[in-house]
Amino acid sequence: MLGSVFISHFKVALLHSPFAENAMVKTAYLTLFFFLFSPSLLLAQSQPPEIDPQDKASLLILRVSIHDPNRSLSTWYGSSCSNWTGLACQNPTGKVISLTIPASNLSGQIHPSLCKLTSLQILDLSGNNFSGNIPACFGALRDLRTLNLSRNGLVGSVPGTFVNLKELRELVLSENRGLRGSVPLWFGGLMNLERIDLSFCSFLGEIPETLLYLKSLKFLNLESNNMTGTLRDFQQPLVVLNLGSNRLSGTLPCFYASRPSLSVLNLADNSLVGGLPSCLGSLSELTHLNLSFNALSYEISPRLIFSEKLVMLDLSHNGFSGRLPSRISQTTDKLGLILLDLSYNRFSGGIPLRITELTSLQALRLSHNLLTGDIPARIGNLTYLQVIDLSHNALTGPIPLNIVGCFQLLALIISNNNLSGEIQPELDALDSLKILDISSNRISGEIPLTLAGLKSLEIVDISSNNLSGSLNEAITKWSNLKYLSLARNKFSGTLPSWLFKFDKIQMMDYSSNRFSWFIPDDNLNSTRFKDFRTAGSSVPPGKVEIKISANVVAKEELAFSYDLLSMVGIDLSDNLLHGEIPEALFRQKNIEYLNLSYNFLEGQLPRLEKLPRLKALDLSHNSLSGQVTGNVSTPPGLTLLNLSHNCFSGIVTEKEGLGKFPGALVGNPELCVESSGNKCDPANIDASQEEIYQNELVEGPISIWIFCLSAFISFDFGVLGIFCSSRARSYILQTKG
Repeated sequence: MLGSVFISHFKVALLHSPFAENAMVKTAYLTLFFFLFSPSLLLAQSQPPEIDPQDKASLLILRVSIHDPNRSLSTWYGSSCSNWTGLACQNPTGKVISLTIPASNLSGQIHPSLCKLTSLQILDLSGNNFSGNIPACFGALRDLRTLNLSRNGLVGSVPGTFVNLKELRELVLSENRGLRGSVPLWFGGLMNLERIDLSFCSFLGEIPETLLYLKSLKFLNLESNNMTGTLRDFQQPLVVLNLGSNRLSGTLPCFYASRPSLSVLNLADNSLVGGLPSCLGSLSELTHLNLSFNALSYEISPRLIFSEKLVMLDLSHNGFSGRLPSRISQTTDKLGLILLDLSYNRFSGGIPLRITELTSLQALRLSHNLLTGDIPARIGNLTYLQVIDLSHNALTGPIPLNIVGCFQLLALIISNNNLSGEIQPELDALDSLKILDISSNRISGEIPLTLAGLKSLEIVDISSNNLSGSLNEAITKWSNLKYLSLARNKFSGTLPSWLFKFDKIQMMDYSSNRFSWFIPDDNLNSTRFKDFRTAGSSVPPGKVEIKISANVVAKEELAFSYDLLSMVGIDLSDNLLHGEIPEALFRQKNIEYLNLSYNFLEGQLPRLEKLPRLKALDLSHNSLSGQVTGNVSTPPGLTLLNLSHNCFSGIVTEKEGLGKFPGALVGNPELCVESSGNKCDPANIDASQEEIYQNELVEGPISIWIFCLSAFISFDFGVLGIFCSSRARSYILQTKG
C-alpha cells in the first residue's frame, strides 16, 4: 500500500517538475521510473488470487462431508487459490472456475454445496468412489463447460435440470452402473454439446432422435448399456461413434454425413443383420471399425476397399460367407492395417496371397472358418506380425518354413486343421514366441532339440498329433512354461526325472501316450506348483482355455495379452506307468486336478489332507489296493472323485461322505460301500476274503502245474517243428559237418 502511494507521488512530482517541459528529459525520467518500479508492478499482478470467501465456504463444506483416506484435500486451507489441490480461480475475483480432483479415492455423496460455485466451468470428480444421485442443483451452474463424473458409484438418472447447461460441451458419466433410465431427449437442445459419454451404465430405450440432428455433436459413446431399437443414420459429421454391446437391430447405414470425419465406428455385440455395404469404404478418415458379434451375413463385395488409414478391422463372430476378400484395404509404406480379425465366420476357399501384402499387419486372426489349402509361404513377408491364429479350419500341407520371417511373433496358433509334415528345427528363430499351439493336426516326427532355444515360451500345446520319440532334457530351458500338453501322441520311454522341474508350471498333460516305468518324485520336495488363485474356476476339470486379446491401443501399436484358464494340475492318464504313486505328489498343496487313471499303478491310496485345494481326482483303472480311508472326502472343494476299477478292500461307511460321488468305487470286488439301504457285514467281508484266499491256495499249485505242462508241450512242439523244416535240418547238419 505504501509502495503504491510512493509511486503515485513520484509520477506526479515527475510530471510537474521543471524538467518535464524538456521532452528528452521527460522520456529519460519515465524510462528510469519503469526500470525501477515495473518489476514491482509485475510482481503485484502475478500474485495468485485469494479464493472468493463464498466459494471457499462451499468447498470446505464439501471437504468435511466426504471421506478422504489419502488426504488428497489436505492442502485445502488458507486463502491462496494456488495452494488448493485441483483448484483454478479467476483473476482477480478469486471465483472458482475449475475443480479437478480425479482418482483421489474420495468417497461419500457429492455435496450440493458445489452448486454455489456459480462461476464453475470445469468439474472433474472422475475415478473416485462417490455414491448417491447426481445433485439436481448442478443445473444452476450456467457457465459449466465440462462435467466428468465417470468411474464412480453414482445411481439414478441424469437430472432434468441439466437442460439449463447451455454452455456445456463435454458430459462424461461413464462407468456408473447405477445410472439408468432413458437417454434424455433434451440433450438435443444443448447446442454446444460436442462430447457425450454414457458408456458402461444402465441406460435403456432408443437413441433419442434429437441426438441424430445435434449439429455440434462430435463424440457419442453409449457402449455397454441396454439401448434398443433400430440403428439409424446420424446427420452430423461425427468423429467417434461407439454403440457397442447394446441390443440395437436393423441394418448398417452408410453414415454419409460423417464421410469426411468419422474415425472410430464401434457397433460390436448388437443384433445387426444384412450385409456389409460398400458405401462404408467412403469413410475416408476411418481408423477403427468393429462390427464383431452381430448377425451380419452374405459375401463381402470386392468393391469394398477401405482407405489406408484403417488400422483395425474386426468382423469376427458373424455369418459372412464366400471367399476372403482379396483386397480389404489400401496400403502404403507407412500406413495400413495393424489388426485384421475375420474369425468365427463361414469364409471358405484359400487364404488369398494379397493378405501377405498387408505389410503393416501385426495381428491376423482367421480362425473358426472353412478355409482350405496351404498356409501361404509368403506369410513370412509380414515381419511385424505378433499374432497368427488360423485354428479350426481345414488347412493342409506343412507349416511353411518362411514363417520364421515373422520374427516378432508372440502367438502361433494353427490347431485343429489337417496340417502334416514335421516340426522344422528352424522354428527356433521365433525366439519371442510365447504361445505355440499346433494341436489336433497330423504332424509327425520328433520334437526338434533346437526348439529348446525358444526360451520365451509360456504355452505349448502339441497334443493330438502323430509325434513320437522320447523326451529330451533340453526342453527344461522353457523356464517360463505355464502350460504344456503332449497328450494323445505316440511318445514313449520312461518319464524323465526332470518332469516336474518347471518353476512356473500351472498345468501339464502327458496323457494317452506310451510312457512307462515309474512316476519320478524328483523336484517334488518343495511346492512345485504355484498359487494361481484365479486360474481355472470357470473351466471343467482337465480342460484348458486360452483367451487371447489383441487390440490396437495407439495408431501403430498392438497390445497383446492372454488369460490361461485352467485348474492347477497334472494329467498322466492312459499310459503304461507302474509302481506306487509318489507320496510327494500328494504334498503339493496348490494342486486342483490330478488324473493318473488307466495305468498299472500299485500300492495304497495316499492321504489327501495335504491337498486342500483338490477339486478333481481320478485314479481309476489301476491296481491300487488297501483301505479307502475316510480322508478321501476331506478336501472341501472336491467335486470329482473316481477310484473305480482298482483292488481296494474293506468297508466304506456312509458317514465317510462318499455317497456324493456316484460310481466312484465301482469295480472294486473286495470293497463294500454302505448306503442308506445297504449295510456291510464284516463277517461276510472276512468270509469273502477267506474264500478268495483259499481259492488262491488251490489255484496256486494248479496254476504252476499247468504252466510247467504248457512249457513242456511248447518245447516238444518247438523241437518237432524245427526238425520238420527242411531248411532247419540242412542248417543243423551243415553245422555238425
